[in-house]
Amino acid sequence: MMRDLGNFSGGCNVQFALNPDTEEIIAIEINPRVSRSSALASKATGYPIAKIAAKLAIGYNLDELENQITKTTSAYFEPTLDYVIVKIPRWNFDKFKGANDTLGLQMKSVGEVMGIGRSFTEAIQKACQSLENNAVGLGYYGKSMMRAEELLEYIKTPKWDRLFRIKDALQAGISVSSISKATNGIDRWFLYEIQKIVNLEKELAKYSLEELPLSLLEEAKVEGFSDEQIARIVRNGDEDAVYEKRKKAGITRVYKMVDTCAAEFEAKTPYFYSTFEKGNHNESIVSDRKKIIVLGSGPNRIGQGIEFDYCCVHGLLAIKEAGFEAIMVNCNPETVSTDFDMADKLYFEPVYWEHLWEIIEHEKPEGVIVQLGGQTALKLAERLHQRGIRIIGTSYDSLDIAEDRGRFSDMLKELGVPYPEYGTAWDVDEAIQVANKVGYPVLVRPSYVLGGQRMRIVINDDEVEKAVVSLLKHIPGNKILIDHFLDRCQEAEIDAIFDGTDFHVMGVMEHIEPAGIHSGDSNAVLPAFNLSPLIVQKMEEYGEKIARALNIQGLINIQFAIKDGKVFVIEANPRASRTTPFIAKAYQIPYLNVATKVMLGTHKLKDFTFEKKLDGFAIKEPVFSFNKFPGVNKELGPEMKSTGEAIRFIKDLRDPYFRQLYKDRSMYLSK
Repeated sequence: MMRDLGNFSGGCNVQFALNPDTEEIIAIEINPRVSRSSALASKATGYPIAKIAAKLAIGYNLDELENQITKTTSAYFEPTLDYVIVKIPRWNFDKFKGANDTLGLQMKSVGEVMGIGRSFTEAIQKACQSLENNAVGLGYYGKSMMRAEELLEYIKTPKWDRLFRIKDALQAGISVSSISKATNGIDRWFLYEIQKIVNLEKELAKYSLEELPLSLLEEAKVEGFSDEQIARIVRNGDEDAVYEKRKKAGITRVYKMVDTCAAEFEAKTPYFYSTFEKGNHNESIVSDRKKIIVLGSGPNRIGQGIEFDYCCVHGLLAIKEAGFEAIMVNCNPETVSTDFDMADKLYFEPVYWEHLWEIIEHEKPEGVIVQLGGQTALKLAERLHQRGIRIIGTSYDSLDIAEDRGRFSDMLKELGVPYPEYGTAWDVDEAIQVANKVGYPVLVRPSYVLGGQRMRIVINDDEVEKAVVSLLKHIPGNKILIDHFLDRCQEAEIDAIFDGTDFHVMGVMEHIEPAGIHSGDSNAVLPAFNLSPLIVQKMEEYGEKIARALNIQGLINIQFAIKDGKVFVIEANPRASRTTPFIAKAYQIPYLNVATKVMLGTHKLKDFTFEKKLDGFAIKEPVFSFNKFPGVNKELGPEMKSTGEAIRFIKDLRDPYFRQLYKDRSMYLSK
């Protein structure tokens, strides 16, 4: 097909359909370019497709180029793999009420994860652990199970959770052939593999943790079961106890290299995945250099996208410049941070506690950076802290104060910094009391969230009840925060770096839309265009007070509401924010490099000079994908819905694009 395209060289993507009964193959389409799956294939094989394709396009031949990984063989050498790759897409239907979540010809996923293992079962379970939708492996543990006939009906329609429901169906005793028929011909090979997981799970469930035979525990680990998954299946065990039991028995992970040639030639690139095998032969050799681990941000999704990949990449480069060995842990095949030549060592693993802990035990780093990988990395800070692992930059306690709205507001009170009245509640009755005390309208939200997940603005007791009931259904046992909502006020934010002595404001952004629209969905203008110098000064002053009180070492992002000339602090994020890359690009200053060196403690702010090169203004424009979800309410509110963003430079405020935006600023506001 490629030869028949005429004068063609470079990357190409061909899609086929295979009839599982007759094994007949038909070509569906050809894309004479690199595709979304080229990135995945590059990460899966360690063969840099785009790099080679670019060289072919300018006239090189395959046999003239070297294989980037072995450095000794030619690029005219098809990769051979001694492991299995599973890609699972990540969906965000929970952000779009009323969206049709049936999968079809139009793409609806917002990101993807990749699992690497020695078998299909290991790879698929690792991919499930990478998804960050609370899956601890393939299966719903402790979730309500459907009845067998409901499951058979449910899996007829392809939905995002079909894979998990197929496992439930096998668990409920439905046969492989019935499932294959119901799902319109999912190849039985896959179903038999999932059946293996089910059979092993039934075997595990017969034992308590003390009685669990080591051979069975080892088999479970080989098939990709996580410690937490095993702890939920067997009687009376917890994740740490499972780990201790297997560590004592010597059942620990070994790290294998992704080498394009099934270990036939020696590979030079330090790109690893973990697996379990007899003989424990580890290919990841620990150096005697001081090491820093950077935690990536997992799969792209709304509220946490490629911005954090930018932060991780620049962080890795800064760590190398500061003389440390940079180690990256991430599972997202779409990102630059997971390129094999980015970090000194790449572990392509789920950003999941168990995997991280074994890498730390193996590498013994100086510390871990959690400020660059968004909420994913931040969530692991508590367990790192409990284990006595050094968190590079801001301490865990300070991170916790900023995340825990109650502690944060108490701190603001002590500092004399204005903030909206608030209260916390655990159930509906408490929530209604708090809402009446702080005064309507109020913002109801769970603590520790990203992208405004499940936030609602409500105006009376009935709505509070509805919001709280819905929230507790989805996030049971979560503390609920209720803040007085400052209606019709301006919103602005600052991103800054603090090194313990000096405070440097990277940028002050003013949102065009009024408060009530999530900052990720707002058009933001850098620098501020309509705030008086006095207000900007107040924001910077409060920002510095907060950074000093939290003892920030590195990055902080603070959001403000301005009403009747008074500045209120809404929240502070003690990490790289979604807007850090936007500011760095608008001002052409490598802020992430600076911030990482400040976190490491190798540099102070006074070691750098900052020259902001922005002529006019930069606007951060959100990009929405509503056309993928017809029938979804397009109004914007406190829960983020944009799937990306663009940057637009304007000379001055007379720019017609800006004027139109400013005129329409309240058009899409909903509660």
